[in-house]
Amino acid sequence: MALYSIDIMTLFPETVGDMMNESILGRAQERGFIRVDAHQIRDFTTNKQKQVDDYPYGGGRGAVMQADPLYRCWQYIQEQYGTPRSRTIFLSPCGATFNQEKARQLLRDYDHLTLVCGHYEGIDQRFIDECVDEEISLGDFVLTGGEIPAMAVADAVCRMVPGVLPEPACYEEESHWNGLLEYPQYSRPASWHGREVPEVLRSGDHEKVRRWRLKQSIVRTLQRRPDIFREENFQGSKQDRKLLAEALEEWRNLSREQGDPKPE
Repeated sequence: MALYSIDIMTLFPETVGDMMNESILGRAQERGFIRVDAHQIRDFTTNKQKQVDDYPYGGGRGAVMQADPLYRCWQYIQEQYGTPRSRTIFLSPCGATFNQEKARQLLRDYDHLTLVCGHYEGIDQRFIDECVDEEISLGDFVLTGGEIPAMAVADAVCRMVPGVLPEPACYEEESHWNGLLEYPQYSRPASWHGREVPEVLRSGDHEKVRRWRLKQSIVRTLQRRPDIFREENFQGSKQDRKLLAEALEEWRNLSREQGDPKPE
């Protein structure tokens, strides 16, 4: 049995399957760390036309996905794969914005997710009221369907499942894990188009490299996402706190020069 399972309800299971079965997640499924399946909602209709939508009550443009095919698909998933720690999520622009902390919470609190992908003008509210535990959005924009958000949520959660990546450091040092953006990365050759890899990264001094990367993360976060930076959340040694102070002072000086507000 997989350590973590995700079932995606969709009108386009082939598209979802192609993405979820490739590369890192594909290998993780082969090794049994995760299971990601896509289910065709049309397979759960009761009419020959495989109809899953109809006109909205009250009038208006487009069509609304009907509650019954969604319910039958959802019920099948719960009977076959549901656990006491299952969660049903509808991908919707009306939902709370997804972030790394939410991905960590979904991994920590559940071992099975059912992700519902809407289409057309949305889905019947009665299905949401009866079966959906929460709604999640990728941001303040609208897509033609929920498949892209569903795959994003599945990827963000599954890559943290033990065994999917070689070690926790593979994701713990990345953007948004500890309130900082990731530091710049470089590869060979050392010189490219007249641009050089920073000397410290070629020094072989692991502590200097670590400190350089930490400072770059702080500076990058202050420059690009001051809204997520919180000085009180910063944890580290006395030397690391000194780096933080230096980075903050550099940022504040630059902000004053540019007339920008200082970070809180």
